[in-house]
Order: sequence, then structure tokens, then C-alpha cells
Amino acid sequence: MSDIVPLLNVRLREWREDDAPVVLRAFQAPDMRTQAPWPVVTLKDAGGWIASWEGVGHAFAIIEEGDGGERVVGNVAVTRIDDHRNGWVSYWVVPEARGRGIAVAGTRLLAKWAFEERGLFRLELGHRTNNPASCRVAVKAGFLAEGIERGRLCYEGVRYDVERHARLATDAYP
Repeated sequence: MSDIVPLLNVRLREWREDDAPVVLRAFQAPDMRTQAPWPVVTLKDAGGWIASWEGVGHAFAIIEEGDGGERVVGNVAVTRIDDHRNGWVSYWVVPEARGRGIAVAGTRLLAKWAFEERGLFRLELGHRTNNPASCRVAVKAGFLAEGIERGRLCYEGVRYDVERHARLATDAYP
């Protein structure tokens, strides 16, 4: 796949094996440690995380381009694609690049790709209700809130409510 067209100073590309150090660093952040299917604590684990996307969805590295060149600053993905042309969106940004709109730009690019290139109609995502930053990303990327799923997630014995958002191919582009 060729790189997806840039939006502002951000573009998407396929993950590469040599991106493993960024993945490892990202999953060392306290809020990211439980976000992978297994602990990502070594470069081998990070390489496995990259390889695990093969055949289960579409994950893209978010690349920030600047005066000093380009660097991987996050991930955006669509998985659980079904026969109804629906998909599940997820995203993360390395801690040092948060708060600058990178997740919003990456999620917008992913939605554009999913609708135009992959032919999906509906994209969904969810975030813990105690994660207002993720909610802001969803809203700014054009995903409308659809409701609360009570007690949906459980981390270390604690249940969390999740707010679900969705965006349709027919929605206006933000």
C-alpha cells in the first residue's frame, strides 16, 4: 500500500519492523500498558505487536513530518470489519506527542481511507468515560456519541463504563 495522502503535517503508512522501538516506548506509558493483548516489554514483543496486525485489520503508523524529518508518533487502526461494512477504530499517540491534534488528524485520515478505499459505511469506537482526551479526539474526528455501555471494560478488577461513538460514510467531513 502506498502512503495515504497527508493532512496538515501528519500522514499514515504501514507499520514496519524497524518501528518496534517506538511501539515499545509507547506501551511503557502507564495508560498504555493494558492496551495491548499481551505485555509489550521487549523489542521482540513490540515486533510481535506489529506483526500481529497481519490479517486482522488495518493498522497504520501515524507519521509526523517536520523540519527535523519525520517520526512515528502513533497508531490508528480499523478492525472487526464485518459483512455490513462496519469497522472498529482505535488510536494512540506516544506521550510526548499528545495534545497537538495528531490523534485527530490520524483518525480523520483513517476514516477517509476506510470509507473511500476500503468501502466501509460505519466506523465505531469506544473510550472509557474517565478518558476525556479520547472523547475529544473522537468528537473532533467527526464521530458522534451514541451512548454509554455500563461496566463494559474491566482492568485489574475495576469495571469501566464506555462511551460509544460512530461515524458514517454519509456524515459531513469535519
